[in-house]
Amino acid sequence: MSEKKLQAARRAVEYVEDGMVLGLGTGSTTRLAVDEIGKLVKGGYKLVGIPTSVETERQAISLGIPLTTLDKVEMIDLTIDGADEVDPSFRLIKGLGGALLREKMVAYHSQREIIIVDDSKLVDVLGRKTPLPVEVVQFSHLRTKRDLEDLGCTATLRGGAAPFITDNGNVIYDCKFPSIAEPERLESELNSIPGVVENGLFLGLATGVVVGTDNGTVVKERD
Repeated sequence: MSEKKLQAARRAVEYVEDGMVLGLGTGSTTRLAVDEIGKLVKGGYKLVGIPTSVETERQAISLGIPLTTLDKVEMIDLTIDGADEVDPSFRLIKGLGGALLREKMVAYHSQREIIIVDDSKLVDVLGRKTPLPVEVVQFSHLRTKRDLEDLGCTATLRGGAAPFITDNGNVIYDCKFPSIAEPERLESELNSIPGVVENGLFLGLATGVVVGTDNGTVVKERD
């Protein structure tokens, strides 16, 4: 376990208030935060969570966190999630954990989204370190792969001969661009391809970022 990730997770959970509806993200760092939320519930907090994956759902159930669905709430008070890259404008790449579709739906319906990362995830320009996950329907996905690569990336099917299947029954292509200088434009181009279900660009959704560093946590809030 990374001490930096644990510090960031604990700091993010300080935003949780009794009675909240919480979005529960997916991934190694968020798992630590969900553990901390479980401690709050055990201590008497009346919370309800909306998990972004089957994995997180199982964890939450094991910790005694009550769960609900997006269909049953008007708005999520706070979502805590991780990210694979964060740029200075709080634009994110997410999806290496395979839950990008549900994560984006939950983020979209959240009043606040706090992202927890260690300082290795901070970048000046998206895409230089991390491939961009794109969730694609299985039907004729090789055709969709060619459409993705027409945008200037190398698209690799996650899992190869034994493809990774998302909780929604789709596959993921990890798309390596030299860099993503215009995320908003790329998001639009990806979403216009038939067969693309969702992409891992999270733009305008994060309201704050908690960064674990060797010198403690740094909290950044969007203006």
